Amino acid sequence: QVQLVDSGGGLVQDGDSLRLSCAVSGITFFSSYYVGWFRQAPGKEREFVSAIHWTGSSTYYTDSVKGRFTISRDDAKKTVYLQMNSLKPEDTAVYYCAASVLGRGVPRSTKNVDYWGQGTQVTVSS
Repeated sequence: QVQLVDSGGGLVQDGDSLRLSCAVSGITFFSSYYVGWFRQAPGKEREFVSAIHWTGSSTYYTDSVKGRFTISRDDAKKTVYLQMNSLKPEDTAVYYCAASVLGRGVPRSTKNVDYWGQGTQVTVSS
């Protein structure tokens, strides 16, 4: 079955960087999927952060992370990365890797997600 294993979270200072990784397995046709990231802060709903079509041809970001976060994928390693620079305290959340079938469109909503990772905590202190 499809499995997403996300990692790379941690405790950092305001302005620091982190790179999250999402190892994907169990997918036969990777080009038929979007893979991306959501995050959920305490007391808030899970929100879209970024996504990439597996071919790398298209990337998507929520406005609050544009210019700071970069999503990419390594096809050989079947891994998607989220490079997070200039982190802010408001970026503090559990970050979840997510995958959706191409036909559902870009997974900007949790309703469009078919598979989830287990989550990794990112904490940015001021």
